[in-house]
Amino acid sequence: MSSTAPTALQYAAAPTAPSSVRSAGSPDSPGFWRAPFAASTYREIGYTVASLPIAIVGFTFAVTMFALGMGLFVTVLGLPVLAAALAGARGFGAAERGRARSQLGIEVAGPAAVKRPQDAGAWAGMRARLVDGAGWRALLFQVVMFPSRVVSFVLSVTFLVTGWVVALLPAYSWVFPRYLDWPGYRVFDYTSGAERHEFYLESPVQIAGASLVGLVIVFLTPKLVRALTNIDRAAVRSMLG
Repeated sequence: MSSTAPTALQYAAAPTAPSSVRSAGSPDSPGFWRAPFAASTYREIGYTVASLPIAIVGFTFAVTMFALGMGLFVTVLGLPVLAAALAGARGFGAAERGRARSQLGIEVAGPAAVKRPQDAGAWAGMRARLVDGAGWRALLFQVVMFPSRVVSFVLSVTFLVTGWVVALLPAYSWVFPRYLDWPGYRVFDYTSGAERHEFYLESPVQIAGASLVGLVIVFLTPKLVRALTNIDRAAVRSMLG
């Protein structure tokens, strides 16, 4: 037997390459047809929903503390207020990294701790806080992400609810003529001048067509939510790391 031929022991020792490699912290990417039912989609939707009250608190904290600190800057009281704002912003940043890790599937290392000066004293520590770049970025994060998170909340909830409500119309369309005395689902019904304008989804073709539109929205919603949460992923990576 040739000495260059690989032995069974060499084959056993050779490492086996994994069929797919996903870097730690990368978000799940369910297929198009599975996405509306995937747990990762609803984690992202939960993220956008929870982001609204968190954004309100963070934005209010950042703007109030910064304005108060700058307003008191002419006195000695402005410095500790700004230092407290930056310390609090770091705390918000840590919480945001935790949310991004658990709900968006990304791992972002926290910034280095504030360098304490060699000389002791409260004023020295305060000066270190005031030149903390990570603290200022975390404070700015709360401001610049506020409008984005309002939009994300509105679009996520609107598309999620509208898509499923319209897609499931055939399952409950019988309710309207039986209990509401409508011929079908009322799209609009109003009177302008002396003329009445109304439109109801009542025929099987109309109901099926509306359901098809709802299904399109259902399957597009995960793509929309992923695009919206990608804004947060980029902001967390660039401003809170």
